[in-house]
Amino acid sequence: MFSKLIAPAFAVLAAISILVDAARTHNGHTTADRPKIVPFPYTTGKKFYDSPRRTRHCFVDALGNGQDDSDNILAAAKSCNNGGTIALLDDLYLIGKALDLTFLNHVDFDIQGTLKFIPDVAYWEANSFKFTFQGANTMILFGGEDINIFGSGKGTIDGSGQTWWDGYATNSSIYRPMMVGVSGMKGGTWSGLKMQNPPNWFQWVTDSNDIIYDNMNLQVFSMNKNSPKNTDGWDSYRSDNIIVQNSVVNNTDDCFSWKPNSTNIVVQNNQCTGSHGMSIGSLGQYQGVYDLVENVLIYNTTMTNVGSAARIKVYPDVNPNVPNNGASGGGIGMVNNITYDGMHINSADWAIELTQCYGQSNQTICSAYPSKLVITDVMFKNFDGVASKKYDPKVATLVCSSPLVCQCIHTKNINVKPPSGKPAQHVCKNLYRGFLEGLNCVDS
Repeated sequence: MFSKLIAPAFAVLAAISILVDAARTHNGHTTADRPKIVPFPYTTGKKFYDSPRRTRHCFVDALGNGQDDSDNILAAAKSCNNGGTIALLDDLYLIGKALDLTFLNHVDFDIQGTLKFIPDVAYWEANSFKFTFQGANTMILFGGEDINIFGSGKGTIDGSGQTWWDGYATNSSIYRPMMVGVSGMKGGTWSGLKMQNPPNWFQWVTDSNDIIYDNMNLQVFSMNKNSPKNTDGWDSYRSDNIIVQNSVVNNTDDCFSWKPNSTNIVVQNNQCTGSHGMSIGSLGQYQGVYDLVENVLIYNTTMTNVGSAARIKVYPDVNPNVPNNGASGGGIGMVNNITYDGMHINSADWAIELTQCYGQSNQTICSAYPSKLVITDVMFKNFDGVASKKYDPKVATLVCSSPLVCQCIHTKNINVKPPSGKPAQHVCKNLYRGFLEGLNCVDS
């Protein structure tokens, strides 16, 4: 065993130390063992990466006194790439630069302190990583092969969202970034981390596969009257073979949102509070673009004080008499083989919300221009709990734009009650009611 201080090109990099195992302590801190993450009780049926043991540690010492630690974190990632662990063990690290960590290969991040993004609105608006879909942009990007990021119940990533929410209150065009981007990650785990107060979505997962999230804690809280905005927990896009399990989300938007071309995903044993739902979509937003969400299981979820619990949202076709600009419907594709099993509801406006009229409030217009995106083979089963009073006695709404593009929708054992104690009602339109076991269907 030996310890060697890197001879840096810049003095700031003297805050990095590399120790070849088996050293496990640094400046009074002890590194954590990478947890063994196992999908349970369900998995996707596809393979996940079996990470080999890492052989060295790169310790990053926080500079303190309000100084930016970004350069040191990036340097450590490069130094410990290909078989090492980047250890962030101090109490607070400040990130003031966009970090592109998409070059990673066989590395771990041991995060025991807080990584806090400096709330420099002008900088992040100009320098965040931009994506074309729905204006997505992120402050940091992780990508590569075989990456494990763990917090051992102590590590935190803080997006300093309050500054952005305050700015949005007076300027709704402020370009709020997502906090963490996962782009091109092929195999890895995220576990034991707390994430809090993103400016926008917590996590944007794109063009990635074979990833497990376990024991994550996502929280938003405002210090004044300006509430958090669009704080989705996870948004997946063009990604395959993902599991999210044993996690807690307290936010103000979708708990998990399956965006286009999300396949083979299991979300299980999670708790969501304040969210818009476990949401397939929105899909079909871009005219002529093919969207697919397929092979998804949502199992054993507790939904508390939510707008919707189980949600599928698809745009209708476009009205040729109304300008569309290519981004308000008319997409094609399919939602296929989706199962919501075990939703435990403590106040939801809708226990189930299925719509092919997303973005179109006029049902007559929606029926005149039905969705081109097919929804098929969906099961909602084993729901219990109490809805909110918002639509009492209605507790669910399943509204298709046409029975030709909305088929094989099943329900079973739906036992969600309205708070009034009246018999529950369920809005059902343009779908075969023979598969809706136990629903008391009404037209509106």
